[in-house]
Amino acid sequence: MKTSRRASLTLFASFVHFDVSFMVWVLLGPLALFIAKDLDLSIAQKAFLVSVPPLGGAFFRVILGYLSDQYGPKRVGVISMALTLVPLLIGWLAGTTYGAMLAVGFLLGIAGASFAVSLPLASRWFSKERQGLAMGIAGAGNSGTVLSTLFAPMIAAKVGWHATLGLATLPVLLALIAFAFLASDSPTQPAPKSIDAYKRVLATADTWWFAFFYSITFGGFLALVSYLAIYFNPAYNVDRVKVGIIVAIASLMGSVLRPIGGFISDRIGGVTLVRVIFVAFALCAFAIALAPPLPVCEALVFVAVGLLGMGNGAIFQVVPQRFGGEIGIVTGIVGAAGGLGGFYLPNLLGLLRASTGTFASGFVTFGCIALVGAVLVTVMGRVWSRTFLHAQAVPRTSSAFALEG
Repeated sequence: MKTSRRASLTLFASFVHFDVSFMVWVLLGPLALFIAKDLDLSIAQKAFLVSVPPLGGAFFRVILGYLSDQYGPKRVGVISMALTLVPLLIGWLAGTTYGAMLAVGFLLGIAGASFAVSLPLASRWFSKERQGLAMGIAGAGNSGTVLSTLFAPMIAAKVGWHATLGLATLPVLLALIAFAFLASDSPTQPAPKSIDAYKRVLATADTWWFAFFYSITFGGFLALVSYLAIYFNPAYNVDRVKVGIIVAIASLMGSVLRPIGGFISDRIGGVTLVRVIFVAFALCAFAIALAPPLPVCEALVFVAVGLLGMGNGAIFQVVPQRFGGEIGIVTGIVGAAGGLGGFYLPNLLGLLRASTGTFASGFVTFGCIALVGAVLVTVMGRVWSRTFLHAQAVPRTSSAFALEG
């Protein structure tokens, strides 16, 4: 088979792998209201349930990233997608208790770790000049969140949430077959990284600064996609199906604006854009806390999630400038931090709602976290400007594109 054909088929297979995996990863968010009603969950329990898949994603991302580096992304990708069927089957056939659904959520993190496998697989087939297009196509699998948030509530309203989890095995099976037959490991796959290489990156302070900032942007994106159904239903009496449409639009905004954030960062610098995004997001969060009329609140949510999506692209305009030689390792670590943000932020919102009796406290706190991020990224930006940042922004590498999710 010609190399160009293998590259194209691998790119398509990577897109399908990423899209379906991302769709399954966030599935508990749009189903949360249905699950909570049947299992009689409190607001804090609902928030914890939807936060567990991002936690699992952070955990499994490190593992799958390392295994992919050692044994090749094709093999690891097939195994990980097959394992994704396990939590769906458990949820379908045995998801009758809160504990069982927490286990389902954590194991769904295997799907959330997919972009540690599928996107680097596609990246290695294309030259530097074609990386932007290739990773734009493969990274479009982020749209899986839109599919899940839009259709899962509609299906659950007709056949129940247990059956919805069962039906989700069908696209996973189809994606698994397509990936197994169409994807190929690149002949130019780099040599595996040593444990010492990981240790050196972990011992670098800048790694943790990027992890913190990404836990706000990507973690915030995951948190809101998972939590918005829990918010809009009681706060505005939006029914379970309509709230799925609202969340789907918000997810679409975050996905579409992500590459726009990278594009703008290439021109004004990622640090500058991240600072502006954090401040603008804080203003949106404070405005949402005031409980404005529903149409206004929806617009604020769309803008807020879109800003976080742009922030994902902006942060990874800066990362390659600092870690050009270790970008593969750093993307795994920082990406895992994004998953951790998707865990602690929904819990923060849920616990504050339970303790104060209002959603306002959670959004105000989230806004304050963003303002702290704005201050810290400003301080670190001044430090970085004296070390590795150039006066003129540089384009992102393929691995930077690959992480944006």
